[in-house]
Amino acid sequence: MFADLFHTHQPVPNHERTFVEEAMVPSAAQPDPRVERIILICWLLIAVKHVAVIWTVHHYQVPFHQLWVNAPTWLLATVATAIYYFSNRRA
Repeated sequence: MFADLFHTHQPVPNHERTFVEEAMVPSAAQPDPRVERIILICWLLIAVKHVAVIWTVHHYQVPFHQLWVNAPTWLLATVATAIYYFSNRRA
């Protein structure tokens, strides 16, 4: 970073050994089948819940839209699934 004005730096003997000869990049971790099965089961349960909420809101004339319940559920599940798959991909 700064110039060596007083020449205090000693030359390194055998300077060929200071260069990087090989770099090892770890391979991506394989997804766990049990976790993927749990994610699939959770998405199926979320789908059933969405249908049940839509039916309940229409059948009982609830004074709010079903997306007040379904949208946060879908959003959080999407974020959690994306975090799992993208973090597993970079590992």
